[in-house]
Amino acid sequence: MSSTKPKVNTTTAPKNDLLNPRTTTYEFLGPPGAFLITIGVPIMTYLLYFGCSEAAGACPPSYVLTPSLLVERVQQAVSDKQWWMGLWDTEAALIYLAWYVFCVVAWAVLPGDWVDGVTMRNGQKKKYKINAFSTFLLALGITTGYIMRYGPQSFTFLYEKWVGFVTASLVMSVVQGLAVYAASFRKGALLALGGNSGNPIYDFYIGRELNPSIGSFDVKSFNELRPGLILWVLIDISMVCEQAMRRSGWENVTWSMWLVLAFQAFYVADGLYNEPAIFTTMDITTDGFGFMLSVGDLTWVPFVYSLQARYLVFKPVELRLASTVGILGVNALGYWIFRAANGEKNDFRNGRNPKNLKYFTTEKGSKLLTSGWWGRSRHPNYFGDILMAIAWSLPTGFETPITYFYVIYFAVLLIHRQRRDDENCEKKYGKDWEKYQKLVPYRIIPFVY
Repeated sequence: MSSTKPKVNTTTAPKNDLLNPRTTTYEFLGPPGAFLITIGVPIMTYLLYFGCSEAAGACPPSYVLTPSLLVERVQQAVSDKQWWMGLWDTEAALIYLAWYVFCVVAWAVLPGDWVDGVTMRNGQKKKYKINAFSTFLLALGITTGYIMRYGPQSFTFLYEKWVGFVTASLVMSVVQGLAVYAASFRKGALLALGGNSGNPIYDFYIGRELNPSIGSFDVKSFNELRPGLILWVLIDISMVCEQAMRRSGWENVTWSMWLVLAFQAFYVADGLYNEPAIFTTMDITTDGFGFMLSVGDLTWVPFVYSLQARYLVFKPVELRLASTVGILGVNALGYWIFRAANGEKNDFRNGRNPKNLKYFTTEKGSKLLTSGWWGRSRHPNYFGDILMAIAWSLPTGFETPITYFYVIYFAVLLIHRQRRDDENCEKKYGKDWEKYQKLVPYRIIPFVY
């Protein structure tokens, strides 16, 4: 009897260990880094408002350039109970909650095809409902009708209640992060390979469960595509409405504002229209869903990426024709590279090769593209992303570097992703990866990096 007990333990425990092995390496400098980012992202989101807004008086305010005065202002704010209370707006919170519910209901009600995701390591495939673009069109239709009926002044509340909406989105992010972390301890949960360290701070941040779901409702893919991305465009529209009110009509809205709206709305529409492409990305296939993705999807994307439009409300920039054409050209070039590169990758992953692109076959049988855009660099789509980010900031002019924060942040983010991808591929392919790097030496920007 006593000799059989170890056999039971060694046959059941290893199965769990094989399916959900303990994470042995950290990203973001481990638990200390995860903790700092967890509190740093909300702080930075607020700082980008208080450091670049009409209420601050400048972008940035003059006191930011004087360290002693900056410290004094910060101490005054955080020690003031009214300042803390000002971060909360009940009406904004209710509107935000209604918006999130609208997105969920639209996912459930609007028709859409169900597609298979990639095969997970438990041998199963998740099914995803494709109707993000339909949700976007519905939201735009309702918004347009509302503005036409009640005028631009009716849709300026996103500008007026900015801080309240930021706080509401942060509350939603924290609640979701805690909920999915707690739910990940249920029996049978498939954990992310990078989120099972056993450290609650790190696992809460990075995401412990790979695909938290409620029935057929996948929380991660839903948040990636709907509430934050679509809200980003609605915020831009609200900024256009605010500028139209201040400049006495739609005809006086600056070209710089229209460019920002057009670029960002088209980017979002393109991503939502090509919704199936997201199911092969690292966010879906590899990363767990935790606070990192929830705050990124719900707070960072809509309220940081719309900084340029918000800036142009109180600092309108008049562009000359040559500048407008030049900015359009930069954005078009970035989009062409981004879409062409992603098109080549998606075709190849789905067994198609209409351009007869060359590829390198590894010992494990994997095929890696070595021509077309993927022969110019290992991440050409990131190059297109960076060019578009520059085009979105150029309409704000050069009076302040703050409106170029998105470009700097996005470049750092993409370089981090590139390095992480390269590390994973090196582990996966070994010596074959070294051979591939010789065939495709540039990481993102051809002949530069």
